[in-house]
Amino acid sequence: MINFPQKFLDEMQALLGDEYDDFIKSYDKPMNYGLRVNTLKLSPEEYLKLSGEHLKRVPWNELGFYYDGSQSYTKNPLYHAGLYYIQEPSAMRPAHLLPVSEGDRVLDMCAAPGGKSTALGAKLNGTGLLVSNDVSASRAKALLKNIEFFGIKNSLVLCENPEKLSGVFPEYFDKVLIDAPCSGEGMFRKKPSMTANWETFGPQHFGKIQREILLHGADMLKPGGFMVYSTCTFSAVEDEGSVTYLLNERPEMTCVAMERLWPHQVDGEGHFCALLKKGGQAPDIQKVPAYRYTPAKGLEAFYEFLKDAKITLDFETRRLVIQKNSLYYFPEEMPDFTGLHVIRNGWYLGELKKNRFEPSGAFARALTTEVCGHVLDFDRLDPRVVKYLKCETIEAGDASGQSSPENGWYLVCVAGYPLGFGKLSSGTLKNKYPVGWRW
Repeated sequence: MINFPQKFLDEMQALLGDEYDDFIKSYDKPMNYGLRVNTLKLSPEEYLKLSGEHLKRVPWNELGFYYDGSQSYTKNPLYHAGLYYIQEPSAMRPAHLLPVSEGDRVLDMCAAPGGKSTALGAKLNGTGLLVSNDVSASRAKALLKNIEFFGIKNSLVLCENPEKLSGVFPEYFDKVLIDAPCSGEGMFRKKPSMTANWETFGPQHFGKIQREILLHGADMLKPGGFMVYSTCTFSAVEDEGSVTYLLNERPEMTCVAMERLWPHQVDGEGHFCALLKKGGQAPDIQKVPAYRYTPAKGLEAFYEFLKDAKITLDFETRRLVIQKNSLYYFPEEMPDFTGLHVIRNGWYLGELKKNRFEPSGAFARALTTEVCGHVLDFDRLDPRVVKYLKCETIEAGDASGQSSPENGWYLVCVAGYPLGFGKLSSGTLKNKYPVGWRW
């Protein structure tokens, strides 16, 4: 039984009227659990066929499915291959509502732990630029892991406050998502302890934070661009009140659509979303300078690795960037990020060491078997998959139908989807799975 603050109950009764009793009764229902398929890897139909599951779709996002909470979907090799993201069903709505097109520059302002950023990255499909930001350094690390897990390579992950970002990126982004910090009323069932936080920091406290963030988000949006503002709370102060404040302070912004997902009306914990558009014409002059490339030197070990692993992917030399012995492949349009706290810039390929190259897990995750000639592909029920994910040495005989595969670097896959790299010698695979990702 949730011990709701009385002030919260009074506010909900005033807001809901005749629906209030149904709202309270909804908290007696079981929690709803959801997963969202990663379309960078496969379609929802392909996922269902591969997993052999019969799952009910989430009505407001065709990529989402409900699953039984008694099952651990994170203890599954398909999860570790980045084929889906575990996400509360209502939380799937904001990124789905933002009309992202391939080639867009997209900002996820309050991005950690990455549920909405991974959805936006899938929409971009490897094109354009995804800037994912979170003001918390510890949360930004979790954000980075999920982005790399998903195989997103056209991203810039930052840890900055909104004020600094808006000074660097004026009218730069085609689309902006702000899933703002809030009082978390939609989280009371999942985390009953949040009721105490609500009593200490209520809607008024978070409303001030949200309104400042919204202004900075609008200032970074191009004229003609779209922004989604969302919260997991029900407070009119934080939801409609914050939108009204933005429209008053930035008259070039208009509200295109506004919606609420209530827990007594849908199978979800609830969410608020507003789709907003910025009027006017995009400026002729680009206000944000592009990253200044310098030719990268000392890439012989990297090219030798590509040859050894039989990776046929074409890399544009200009976009290969070395920073402190780390090798990155930058998105086609990388802005100048000088002075920003960068967690990751572009596709992290690996480390250049003395006379050798050590590939990263992020490199593996954004590859496909079509561009790699050295592949060890295991059935998802093969016990060696879990051993590999636990960073253990494995025997590679009979993988991918080869009884004795030749020595060298290999892309290790489950059911055809990359997990990471390994180096094979005499049938034994030296495990190169990232320790920080260990099962």
